[in-house]
Amino acid sequence: EGFRIASNAALKALEEQAVDNSKNTDRFREDLVAIARTTLSSKVLSQDRDYFANLATDAVLRMQGSTDLTHIQVIKKPGGKLSDSYLDPGFILDKKFGVNQPKRVENAKILVANTSMDTDKVKIFGARVKVESTGKLAELEKAEREKMKNKVERIKGHGINCFVNRQLIYNWPEQLFSDAGISSIEHADFDGVERLALVTGAEITSTFDHPEHVKLGHCDLIEEVIIGEDSLIRFSGVAAGRACTIVLRGATEQLLDEAERSLHDALAVLSQTVGSPKVTLGGGCAEMVMAKAVDQAAQNVAGKKALAVDSFAKALRQLPTILADNAGLDSSDLVARLRKAVYGGMSNSGLDLMTPGGGITDMRELGVVESYKLKRAVVSSASEAAELLLRVDNIIRAAPRQRQAM
Repeated sequence: EGFRIASNAALKALEEQAVDNSKNTDRFREDLVAIARTTLSSKVLSQDRDYFANLATDAVLRMQGSTDLTHIQVIKKPGGKLSDSYLDPGFILDKKFGVNQPKRVENAKILVANTSMDTDKVKIFGARVKVESTGKLAELEKAEREKMKNKVERIKGHGINCFVNRQLIYNWPEQLFSDAGISSIEHADFDGVERLALVTGAEITSTFDHPEHVKLGHCDLIEEVIIGEDSLIRFSGVAAGRACTIVLRGATEQLLDEAERSLHDALAVLSQTVGSPKVTLGGGCAEMVMAKAVDQAAQNVAGKKALAVDSFAKALRQLPTILADNAGLDSSDLVARLRKAVYGGMSNSGLDLMTPGGGITDMRELGVVESYKLKRAVVSSASEAAELLLRVDNIIRAAPRQRQAM
């Protein structure tokens, strides 16, 4: 019960400190950039955190309040510097157009499919065909080609000008698409096809007998673009206008993988903040404000409950201590100064870990803010976990496994 009293007091203080600037577009964007900067400060992108904070904020704001990060695609291309990364307002597919096909399609009608577009069934399944002459073999090949031609005709019957297939497209059907003025894209990866169908409003299909039942995708423009040394395909003006692509550049694959993980963390925090726009101060400020509220609540609690409340406050004060220790600073001195400032009424004070030797600064002026929703979830989850452990009466240990002598 003491932990519950402390948790309620801490969450109430956190809510009172939280600020909602969602009605002011400029202020809200500043909050989002500050949250992203705080998230990236301890990661591989810390040297370019201002640039990537703005990039991540632009990407999340394009989603218009949605928390579905599948609308934001991340493509990694080795080469250049991290600061060469950029946000593209369209959807980029890491594939190429077929040979001798249009490299630019306007007002595209897109059929997204997962179907076999080859004629070598005999080779694939290992069947054997016995013929009496080469003429019979030619007839067999002609029948296969005619079968594929009929399939291409059924696909053309959908009235499309772009065909995207999950599987390979062999030379013969590719030539048929070229003759019909249809751009074809083969062997698109599974994630790419799923995401493309989502952002263009299409449905992935495998049969083509009933065009009226097939949902096509649409976009204003499909064109081939060059990123580094590679050719890719960009879909601009997609049906889901909030879709976009972040192109990451960097020296090595390992650096790009780490950069992607760091950027994903920032995008996840920002998307949750857009859904719940309240923000609170970081740098140990929120924890010290909650600790102050819990200490005040402890004055009205008697008995063993007071010990639990006091322990909760001490645990909250450990967060600023850990921050200072991780920065290689004198945590005991800094936390004591921070406690004096916050308990003395300077409720916006927090740890400034960027100045030599550290210091106590107004976190709102410094721009160190965090998501209220996530901070609240952390405190609630930690409190519930502690309560769960305190309710354990006994631990039954399993006997060690007996090993037989060799």
